Amino acid sequence: MLDESRSSLEGRCLLVVEDEYMIAIDLVSFLEDLGADVIGPAGSVAEGLELVEHHGRRVDIALLDVNLRGELVFPVADALAAQGVPIIFTTGYDAMVLPAPYDHARRCDKPVNKHGLAQLLVRMGADGS
Repeated sequence: MLDESRSSLEGRCLLVVEDEYMIAIDLVSFLEDLGADVIGPAGSVAEGLELVEHHGRRVDIALLDVNLRGELVFPVADALAAQGVPIIFTTGYDAMVLPAPYDHARRCDKPVNKHGLAQLLVRMGADGS
């Protein structure tokens, strides 16, 4: 599976917005090992919006932690959605925390299962969304 993920993610650009340093570094390292070009991590909404402003057109998929030090990530999600960027929310909360525009968005429960995340990324790459 990791070989399939590696070939599917080679050259893909992923944005990571995650406020917990160790989780962010581990996630970035994992994605880079799969061949992805990673932008971030951003640890706040302001940093996430700045990355979207500067790199949004390059982003193929975004991984967004829902709660960033008490601030909800939805302004970043809105900016990405306006550019047509597919989003995966990472969260320890249940789906009810997602507002109506995102209530059917892809989610990865925390702690993130890397194998499951890799499979989701492969599927998203295969169907272009």
